Amino acid sequence: MITTDDIRPYHDEEVNEVLRDYARHPMVMALLQFTFPDTPVEEVQAILKDCHSIRDFQTRVIYQSIQQVLERSSEGFTTEGFDDLDPGTPYLYISNHRDIILDTSLLNVALYDHGLVMTASAIGDNLVKKSFLLALSRLNRNFLIKRGLGAREMLQSSKVVSGYIRQLLCEVGRSVWIAQREGRTKDGDDRTHQGVLKMIALSNEGEGVMEYLKKLRIVPVSISYEFDPTDMLKMPELMAKHYDVEYVKSENEDFNSILKGATGQKKRIHIAASKPLSAELDAIAASGAPVNKQFQMLSDLIDEKIHGHYKLWPSNYIAYDLLCGSKKFADKYTEKEERQFQRRIKRRVDEGDPLELASFLKMYANPVINKLELS
Repeated sequence: MITTDDIRPYHDEEVNEVLRDYARHPMVMALLQFTFPDTPVEEVQAILKDCHSIRDFQTRVIYQSIQQVLERSSEGFTTEGFDDLDPGTPYLYISNHRDIILDTSLLNVALYDHGLVMTASAIGDNLVKKSFLLALSRLNRNFLIKRGLGAREMLQSSKVVSGYIRQLLCEVGRSVWIAQREGRTKDGDDRTHQGVLKMIALSNEGEGVMEYLKKLRIVPVSISYEFDPTDMLKMPELMAKHYDVEYVKSENEDFNSILKGATGQKKRIHIAASKPLSAELDAIAASGAPVNKQFQMLSDLIDEKIHGHYKLWPSNYIAYDLLCGSKKFADKYTEKEERQFQRRIKRRVDEGDPLELASFLKMYANPVINKLELS
């Protein structure tokens, strides 16, 4: 029987003891050395020992870690839409999902910088099988989504997660982040799965579904990286999907993706927050459509917001033109940027395999295609 205690982050009173237990763990020490490269070890350990809450750890350590990631492997991080949100209000952020750790970490940087409520964030338990990764995720206010369960266990687990999300948003006053679908989008085609919305709505307690979801203050979020540092790592799964064969992850594949996501070159990064969905949910509720149709309408609405606010980079326009054999967006990039992207292609795919090349290009071109469909 899965309970809230099986999925929750650490309570604040547990944080200091956990940090003391893991302070000398090799991976934690590597994280601290990365975060505070010019600080003596004794001072870094003192920072850790002075963290007595998740907020302490997030603001004194993780926030600084992300600043180092941005400085070393990006050319800038920009945001939009967060000024329109209320600093004292918790929101349910539903976003596209490209990077295992960075997506939520960057969102929380944006929230912290704008004085907004930071999130508790959903993460698949398959990603934190290593004990130190599980500890770090719980220290960073992640809650677990159980994977690989049977149908009955999955329903019971979904009810627990749904109840926990309701508790955080409606009672604790804590914002929540959850991806629009299970797992990261590998092909760049960001689509909201109804199953995620239905899971969240399990705790409606007899209210109309849209009325309940309106109470949660859903904010669609778009995150875009000019270069996806894990694009090459996503290719084997994309090709397996194309050939309709089962894809089996290697033992350390997710961990390698986490490291590559942090250290790989991303160039520019942008996160955009839509306005909270309100009148739109009233309109869906008033439509008189069956509940399943209402979920589809909401899914389409979130997609529209995410696609509409997605920041397109030269890499996206170049990939679209290469995929379509056109120069439709030639004014959106320079020859230098095109050469740089061509070099990236050469390092990552077998250009002699047209299917592999097309799959790679679609990874970057699909956000352009989705935005074109809105016009």
